[in-house]
Amino acid sequence: MFADVIVDVAHSQVDRVFEYSFCGCEVKLGSRVFVPFGSKTIEGIVVGIKEKSVFDENKIKPIISVIEETPALTEETLDLSQFIKRRYYCTHAAALRLFLPVEMRKGKVREKFVNFVKISPDFSEDAFNLLKKTAVKQKNALAFLSEGGEYPLSEINEEFGAAAVKSLAQKGFIEIFPVKNLRSPYKKLCGEKKNVTLTFAQISAIDSIVKTDKTTTLLFGVTGSGKTEVYLELIEKAVKEGKSAIMLVPEIALTPQMLKQLRARFSDNAAILHSGLSAGERFDEWWRIRSGEAKIVIGARSAIFAPVSNVGVIIVDEEHDGSYSSETTPRYDTIEVAEYRAEKNGAKLVLGSATPSVESYLKAVNGEYNLVEMPERINKKPLPEVQFVDMRKEIRHGNNTPFSSALKEEIAACLKANNQAMIFLNQRGYSKTVVCTECGHVCKCPNCDVSLTFHKEDDSLLCHYCGAKFKMIDACTECGSKYIRYGGVGTERVVYELKKLFPNARILRMDRDTTQSKEGHYSILSDFAEKKADILVGTQMIAKGHDFPSVTLVGILDADQSLHFSDYRSAERTFQLITQVAGRSGRAESAGKVVLQTYSPESSVLRQAIKYDYEGFFKNEISIRKATAFPPFTDIIRILFSSENDELALLAIKHAYNELSRLHEEQKDKFRFFGAMKAPIKRLQSKYRYQILMRIDKNDYSLIDEVFEIVGKYNDRTINVSFEINPNNLS
Repeated sequence: MFADVIVDVAHSQVDRVFEYSFCGCEVKLGSRVFVPFGSKTIEGIVVGIKEKSVFDENKIKPIISVIEETPALTEETLDLSQFIKRRYYCTHAAALRLFLPVEMRKGKVREKFVNFVKISPDFSEDAFNLLKKTAVKQKNALAFLSEGGEYPLSEINEEFGAAAVKSLAQKGFIEIFPVKNLRSPYKKLCGEKKNVTLTFAQISAIDSIVKTDKTTTLLFGVTGSGKTEVYLELIEKAVKEGKSAIMLVPEIALTPQMLKQLRARFSDNAAILHSGLSAGERFDEWWRIRSGEAKIVIGARSAIFAPVSNVGVIIVDEEHDGSYSSETTPRYDTIEVAEYRAEKNGAKLVLGSATPSVESYLKAVNGEYNLVEMPERINKKPLPEVQFVDMRKEIRHGNNTPFSSALKEEIAACLKANNQAMIFLNQRGYSKTVVCTECGHVCKCPNCDVSLTFHKEDDSLLCHYCGAKFKMIDACTECGSKYIRYGGVGTERVVYELKKLFPNARILRMDRDTTQSKEGHYSILSDFAEKKADILVGTQMIAKGHDFPSVTLVGILDADQSLHFSDYRSAERTFQLITQVAGRSGRAESAGKVVLQTYSPESSVLRQAIKYDYEGFFKNEISIRKATAFPPFTDIIRILFSSENDELALLAIKHAYNELSRLHEEQKDKFRFFGAMKAPIKRLQSKYRYQILMRIDKNDYSLIDEVFEIVGKYNDRTINVSFEINPNNLS
């Protein structure tokens, strides 16, 4: 017998099937195997099995061994890997890696076993007579164990002494045996099942999703409209039908609270997968899913590759969020992958959002998706009132703090009423830049073409792109001046200023700096939910999905921060972020309020956001996209060349551009834009970056194939060429 194997080497030169023979070992489709490859032994995945080979069978090397008895990949996930390879122009090995925990693939983690001890089946009371009179500990241990039961060896050793227990085992009076120990994440996270009476809107939404003949439904519901309960009902329906379910959320921070609800309803049938788990936890949860022990998966983007079988429903909450687009190879779109997987399984795909992406909403109004709307909050309360503050006037009146007079007054009133407030700013650290007032020098990262951010807590300068860290300067490194100015405000500075204004307020901060531990997200959110703090300051981590009944005030600082990015999606992202964070306020009985601070009060996007006018925003935005030929009416192709050697990167892009120029001339009618340039951040993580951008007709895959064939050959050990369709981030 012969096996087609994809070796675990994600390089284009070996991106093909290699054939190996096997005899005597149980090789199955999807099995992980060790195979000889050159002078090395490496891992591979079996993607095909056949009885005969077209090659000289005597020259075909045999598979060395099968790694696990159960194939790691199913036929469905093998097919999905082929789709990812074709759609996102990556190697087959890179696609297959998405389906396996990293540490499992590298052999750095395996099942954990704990030794237990019990009385031997051959035990009789005569055993006590065979022990010496002085063997008191052995007799006590034997008496305890003879009453029945199985106990962890460590506990028995501690109670009676390891030497005594070992002696009893050697005499055959007791048995020591291994028991598989599951490393379960968030062990204490258990909720109580609530008896929920569904509203008419929720019942109608579920009915529409179940009965539609369309695979994909866009569930367009305002914040607080009860979308989560719709998700839970759909998951329960799938499980009752013997199927499995996948639920995706955009932030790891949102997974614990969702897992809590799933465990309350489905007990151990729910598993969690995301990069914040330990290697052992991720390994054990992955195998619980693969074995069918857990049929419900909750996680961030990568959970779409969970090894569940017979999928009944896939839910993508906050479907508009940019985190669903991968920014590392393979640069996949989670929603496209979910659509493919749902189609193959005959499953329902539900995309939920209060601010759908322009692409998804266009598909819904055009009839490609089933559209279900939930325009009212579940408690019939109005959406929070939004107060618009022009920060230019605040500065003219001498207010140089991050807070407007209106926001200060509202925070004071909120605290006095014993309610809670959330303050949003999408910038961590104390200040964004450190500038010399004498010569104008800005502290920059030596590895990246970006300024360093000052973090006051550990008195450091940090690069938010490569993680480089330096001690804070006390004088300019260029001219020696002691006059240093901080530019821009971060969450750390916001907390510092709040403590000065409200010294008695209990304040929590939630950003990447405060959530580095595994349970960092959960501990902060649970403390705030339990009212152990009055104010929560945070970045976009706090903007979506959270439900805190006591929050009656949301302050949005620098609301137009993302509005001025040189990205065609900047207006959309600004509208979505403001609407989402505003929706955290007034979700229970007390009315909510939002104070939105801006330096661009004339912006139509901000004006539409404070009125929660999504339809108005969509009509305006889609007309602009159509007039300017931007997605979803065209596709943007980005080819990024990066190398530690600037000359090599520049030479490669010149050659590639010359070849593509000929293609451009031959098929000019298919191109709306074509050009080469430096990347917006020219140097990142010590690599120089150049890019070719093109806008082409929508879904012209034959042209995309030609482009990839031209640029793919420039990818080697010195130059990395990444290929993206409609990139989420153009920086």
